[in-house]
Parts: sequence; structure tokens; C-alpha cells
Amino acid sequence: MSEAAGPLLPVSTYGAGKIACEAGRVIMAIPRAALGAEHKPDGTPVSRADLEAERLVRARLAAVLPAVAVIAEESFAPRRDPVPERFLLVDPLDGTLEFLSGHKDFTVNIALIDAGRPAAGAICAPALGEVYLGGTRAYRGEWGAGGIFPGVKRLTAIKTAAVPDLGVRAVASRSHLDAATERFLREQGVKSLRAVGSSLKFCFVACGEADVYPRLAPTMEWDTAAGHAILRAAGGCVVGLDGSPLRYGKSDAGFRNEGFIAWGRKPST
Repeated sequence: MSEAAGPLLPVSTYGAGKIACEAGRVIMAIPRAALGAEHKPDGTPVSRADLEAERLVRARLAAVLPAVAVIAEESFAPRRDPVPERFLLVDPLDGTLEFLSGHKDFTVNIALIDAGRPAAGAICAPALGEVYLGGTRAYRGEWGAGGIFPGVKRLTAIKTAAVPDLGVRAVASRSHLDAATERFLREQGVKSLRAVGSSLKFCFVACGEADVYPRLAPTMEWDTAAGHAILRAAGGCVVGLDGSPLRYGKSDAGFRNEGFIAWGRKPST
């Protein structure tokens, strides 16, 4: 039975969800002919939608959390000095490749990091009309008319599921499914695989629709933090390839993650 969201949803998480949904509306309002997609120096695409969504998110966060530093993908500048214990990570449009290709599995990601751990996260999937939140617990909701953030009473608690008798269900990247990941999936005896873009892979594990999400290639912290927070709140975990919890605030590494495995229920062996 679903559980309505209550006082276990922090105000800051709720606010991040509202901001993510507002950014989602900005993305959806831009005509495809006006996206003006280009490539950044690292070869990844960026569009007008990425830039306008980030501008809105940064402005809203500055208004509600003015004392908290924000690290966002499109305005990121390398730094070697340590970040504060509490800071925000933003990916204004995660899955730009999917977005530009006409797929619906792209998201807006906002996460609060506290002492290296993802303390809260919000993900909006505007083309799917979905929003996911994680703090003390994890929740899913649907947009109302016009893409408005659902009220607290319209959110449903989510949690990870035990691996079904038929075997492990996996989600993996549509754009970055490499040989190492395929080998991992074979070793785990995966019975079904769903290829998905963006941070939605974390959400599917958090909802109990999948059991594992492997990403053996590098990512950036803003790609994973919000999904990690939601999955953690739903009962799952994200670990590095050495088995240790994935950490955040790695300024000396340029906020880069190495490979990781996201589990709904981590195997005991």
C-alpha cells in the first residue's frame, strides 16, 4: 500500500523538487528549432535548454539557500580547494543526448551534499511528468496540469525491492553500455535489462522496478548525486568498484566519479 508523504519529507527537499519541476517547464517550453545545440570542449553536447534551466535553478537556489555553495554542470570551473561540508550539486539537464534525440528519459537533478554523502535529492523527468524526492525517505509524484509540482499529499513513498525469484533485473545506460558493463551483467546472472538515459536509472531501482544499475565508466558527481540520495532513502546503496560508498566533494579529482554499482538490495557476498 502506498504511503502519503508526511513530516519525514524535509522542507529543503520539497523546495528542491519545486525548483526542479520549474526548470523542467523551462526545458519543455523551448521550441526544438531554437535549441541551438553545440559541443563543449570535452565533446559532450549542450543546448539552450541546458543553459536556461541552469540559470533558473541557480537563481532559485540562491534565493532560498543563499549561504550554500552551488556546483552546477554548465557553470563548473575546476577548483583544487576543498568544498564546504554542505553544498549543492546541479545537473540542469541530465541526458542531453536523449533530449536532443527526441527521447523522453532526461531529467533535472538537484542534490544536497553533507559531509561527502548525498543528504537529499530531487529529480524531475519533465517529458514523463514525473518527480522523485529523497531525504529521510523517498517519494514519487506526478505533475499536475501545466507541470506543477505535486503537493505533499500527492506524493507516494517508494522503496527498493528484493530480487525476484526469476533473477536480477538491471538498468543500464542507453548511450554508454560498454563491454565491461555487459560482462558484469553476465556475471550477475541478469535476467532482464532495460536501457535508459539519465538519472532515471537510479529511480527505477529506488521504485523496486530494477535491482541493479552498473556504471563502470567515469561520471561526474552532478550526474549521480540526486539519484544516489533518492536510492539511499529508498533503502538502496551506491558503491564504488572497491565496495566503498560513493563519496562527493572530490574537488581534487575535478568532481569526477570512477565506476560504481547502484544496488536496490546489496548482495551479502
